[in-house]
Amino acid sequence: MLKLSAFPQAYTDATELRKREEGQTMAEYAVMLSVITLAVITAIALLSTNIVNVITSVADVLPGN
Repeated sequence: MLKLSAFPQAYTDATELRKREEGQTMAEYAVMLSVITLAVITAIALLSTNIVNVITSVADVLPGN
């Protein structure tokens, strides 16, 4: 026969497990966001000179300059 006292313990265990998993998920999202941010900053730093050169070249070709 199932003890009635087992239900509150099982519920508490499940609730704590869900909280740990939510915390773990938040940490994973934070790591992913950090990696993506670093990649974007690196790409901008590496490409900024080329982008300025392209914009300058286009501006030089436009009439009125």
